[in-house]
Amino acid sequence: MLLNPVISKLSGKLVVLASASPRRLEILSNAGLRFEVVPSWFKETLDKSLFKSPYDYAVETAKQKALEVAHRMPFVSCLYLYTVDGLILEKPTDKQDAYRMLSRLSGKEHSVFTGVAIVLCHDKSSDTDYKVVDFYEETKVKFAELSEEMLWEYINSGEPMDKAGGYGIQALGGMLVEYVKGDFLNVVGFPLNHFCKQLGLIFNSPPESPAHKIKRESDEAWSLVNSLSEGAANGEVELLENGKDVSQSSMQEQIVIGPECSRQDIPHSIVSLLDGFKASKTLFTASKLKVFDVLNSSNSLTLEEVAGQINASVLGTERLLEAAVSLGLLERVKQQNTSVYRNTEQASRFLVSESPESLNGYILHCNDMVWPLFSHLENAVREGTSQHELAFGKKNEDVFQDAYYSKDEVKIRFMDAMHSIARVTGKDVATAFDLSPYKTACDIGGCTGAMAYEFTKAHPGLSVIVFDLPQVIEMRRHFQPKEADDRVSFVAGDFFKDDLPKADLYILARILHDWSDEKLDVLLSKLSKMCTPGCGLLVSEILLDEERKSPSRALLQALSMTEGKQRSPTEYSDLLQKHGFTLKHINHTDNLLDAMLFVKEDPNDRRTLLGCSSASIETAELE
Repeated sequence: MLLNPVISKLSGKLVVLASASPRRLEILSNAGLRFEVVPSWFKETLDKSLFKSPYDYAVETAKQKALEVAHRMPFVSCLYLYTVDGLILEKPTDKQDAYRMLSRLSGKEHSVFTGVAIVLCHDKSSDTDYKVVDFYEETKVKFAELSEEMLWEYINSGEPMDKAGGYGIQALGGMLVEYVKGDFLNVVGFPLNHFCKQLGLIFNSPPESPAHKIKRESDEAWSLVNSLSEGAANGEVELLENGKDVSQSSMQEQIVIGPECSRQDIPHSIVSLLDGFKASKTLFTASKLKVFDVLNSSNSLTLEEVAGQINASVLGTERLLEAAVSLGLLERVKQQNTSVYRNTEQASRFLVSESPESLNGYILHCNDMVWPLFSHLENAVREGTSQHELAFGKKNEDVFQDAYYSKDEVKIRFMDAMHSIARVTGKDVATAFDLSPYKTACDIGGCTGAMAYEFTKAHPGLSVIVFDLPQVIEMRRHFQPKEADDRVSFVAGDFFKDDLPKADLYILARILHDWSDEKLDVLLSKLSKMCTPGCGLLVSEILLDEERKSPSRALLQALSMTEGKQRSPTEYSDLLQKHGFTLKHINHTDNLLDAMLFVKEDPNDRRTLLGCSSASIETAELE
């Protein structure tokens, strides 16, 4: 409850997390903050030897990073350090460096310091007034005595390589820790409790509360180009700085709280949109050239090494890598007087093709199929039709049949795209509801079975049949997990033309938005006839809000001009109600897909008809 009063006072202000760190994202998301992600440009060039203590260095670096961002727009950022024996520990450069760090920590108590600077900005007619409030948080951590075997087993897991101090307490590194004294979240990445208290003091203190005042005259050199991140309208802004002590030139973890607008005369959000397509194409190109795979196999490489491995020019590779660093996809660090590049945690998790949660397949699909379509968006809007024929030389139906279901290579590429989304979203969809009443399920259009396997993992008493086109079922062997669950089976058929397998729960994931109302009527009528009262129907889609204003991802997707459409929960409920299915529960998963659970009505049971007018009432009963 501590942050709730603060959140209400942040209403209408822009909040930006200037970090690719999933740890800080998770901590602040769980606290109820809503934010966007933009990196800081400050390079840690401060001489550590000039500071009396690690926390002095942490606070000063935090302050400088916050002010650098404040010059462009309102931000919050953080700096985060580990110390032991008076030594500041950075990210290990290699396995031997990780061994050196962890050996020093073994059996000892060390301190984790986080320096935070909160900058309050006031726009005036001719200059900007800044106030800075800074603090630090210390947490003591005691390592157990670590054997050589345990040390190397942990190092070989790869986890220490992107962690300051060489360990992550929230993951495997937690097994090395004997005790923690102080704020555990401070060790994970952000001192949430102290942060909340400071914000409370700022909001509830009189205007003359203690702060360092810093003034900077308006400088036209801070041009529009330097304001490409995010922006908004005049008003008061709170900035913080939080990060991790890593080698110079590496990515920093930061947060930003901004106002409704820093300057009315500069359209920050519009400028960001102008460059949005460049950022997307940078991601697509790096994925297509296997940059993330190359860096994953070697942990870190020089510019020339990357260029050689992706068979590209040094100049072109340098500009691609620098752009990727600016987007938070890569890190650039100093090693032995040279710069090397490596993946961020987020890139290692989602962009490396062999990662369990890789989005690589979907990214390549966006590059090869979606990008060409959107290149003809003007025609699509004028005509109100898909531009497959203009983009690929064939009509939509022909492309789908001839390309995807004639050539194995293209078919596998399309299936890989669907497989990517299912792997990232499957767990959250499968665990969205209590499905213990159901024993058999049918995943209609389940493609590779990735979603089905998540359902059987989450529900031990459930078996799942994947029902999809014969060509898809034939090719699904390319995606079969090493340890396949025998509770997942595959049946070939066309869900518009053929009989569906019998089940007491049907799953429609990313199906309904693709098809016209006429085709949906055919599918849902067939389902309604198959289902007896009490039969479940789980729908997983991107759910629009009731005003159809967000999420923009769904509305942008609709511009591909497929015959289907995106819907809100009410619209999906109305669609399914016509076929005898009543909405019981909605789960906004905060993942790429949301979930809705429907149940087949008994037309002879008036209680069913009357008791399902409110999904929230049914939700309360289910819980």
